Amino acid sequence: MTSTHAFWLAGRQATGEDTFDVTSPWDGRLVGTVAVPTENQVEEAVAAAHAVLDEFAATPAHVRAAALDHVSRRLVERTEEIARLISAENGKPLKWARGEVGRAVSVFRFAAEEARRFNGGEAQRLDTDPGGAGRLALTRRFPRGVVLGIAPFNFPLNLCAHKIAPAIAVGAPIILKPAPATPLSGLLLGELLAETDLPAGAWSVLPVPNDRMPALVQDERLPVISFTGSDKVGFAIMDSVPRKHCTLELGGNGAAVVLADYASEKDLDWAATRIATFSNYQGGQSCISVQRVIADASVYERLVPKVIAAVEAQVTGDPGDDATDVGPLVSEDAAKRVESWVDEAVRAGAQLLTGGKRDGATYAPTVLSEVPADVTISCEEVFGPVLTLRRVESETEAFERVNDSKYGLQAGVFTHDVQAAFRAHRALEVGGVIIGDVPSYRADQMPYGGAKQSGVGREGVRFAMDDYTYERVMVLTGLAL
Repeated sequence: MTSTHAFWLAGRQATGEDTFDVTSPWDGRLVGTVAVPTENQVEEAVAAAHAVLDEFAATPAHVRAAALDHVSRRLVERTEEIARLISAENGKPLKWARGEVGRAVSVFRFAAEEARRFNGGEAQRLDTDPGGAGRLALTRRFPRGVVLGIAPFNFPLNLCAHKIAPAIAVGAPIILKPAPATPLSGLLLGELLAETDLPAGAWSVLPVPNDRMPALVQDERLPVISFTGSDKVGFAIMDSVPRKHCTLELGGNGAAVVLADYASEKDLDWAATRIATFSNYQGGQSCISVQRVIADASVYERLVPKVIAAVEAQVTGDPGDDATDVGPLVSEDAAKRVESWVDEAVRAGAQLLTGGKRDGATYAPTVLSEVPADVTISCEEVFGPVLTLRRVESETEAFERVNDSKYGLQAGVFTHDVQAAFRAHRALEVGGVIIGDVPSYRADQMPYGGAKQSGVGREGVRFAMDDYTYERVMVLTGLAL
């Protein structure tokens, strides 16, 4: 019998009046039962975070860094256990779940390193004009206030880490709301944080249902919101609280461009393998998974069969099996949505080259070509194991096709030409350009975010720390400079 998982209220365990079940997307088995905070308990958590704001901001850097180091070490020690938890609640194959734990280890380690060197202060002499004689400006950064972190289901551990770790590093209290479909990984992070010496109230993990999120979003004691999820929800949040500071990571429809110079058999084998792997990893449920492949006409005909073969080589099945590459989507409803989009494209004239079949929550890795520009799968983020192929006649056309989207998160460009790489960096309207690989590469210490409807602000530990804080200048007068 599965016991109820408590949540974390101002650093301590608590249970509410209600519970909900977390089930496996693969086989429907019960993974865990989770306690739901009452409205009074949510109020207690927010009040505690607001009350500890000044104390936590003044906590010595070594205390915050030690807590972050502790979480990083404990994640290493419990890697296999946590990976299996991620796989169970999310449906992610174990190989990818282990990778996610490894990334979370790095996020907390990076945050510990940044906590030790962040906010040392920048001095600026002001006597460059006569009116500033004897004056020196010292600029430091201070927390904007309590952070409300809202995490998605697709990386249930690492994207919680990307909310929590930067907040602790700068001394900003945080209320974390994990995704209702996958709350267990976030609650486990709470277990590790409870082993540290952080002040009570500095953090809470509250698995509240989505219909109670607006009240948290509107609470004036939570002036910073860090949200990862759909563009519809993200921009609705920002529109509803125009005076708050919002960081929004809202997804995309990642393009992989193969240019004419990337033409050897070895080049095309590499490109095809990477495209196939990263259109299907996490079941395609990554905002930087490959959704669009745009290839120069001179390589297109040779690339297509290689991509199809590499996609068909992806092993689909039980996410608990080490051999599995592609597991189920997060729910059967999600798989049905992907199925409907592919079916719509085929009815409109798209060619189905492989895949196109659903079994419960699992959708077969799928490749489409000749997809009309106005069908849903061309315009929206599919968030499933589907890619489309398009032939172009030039580099210029390729970059235009990448930009012909309301999204702009990341793009990959397969080329050996350094000049083409710089042209891509200048031309592509995205937050990140990955040269020689797919758009799906993310280093957790680099700035990560998008242009257009892919979001506002940047994640990546140091860059999230900047987003959670603001500059405050102190001018010293009467100095002998």
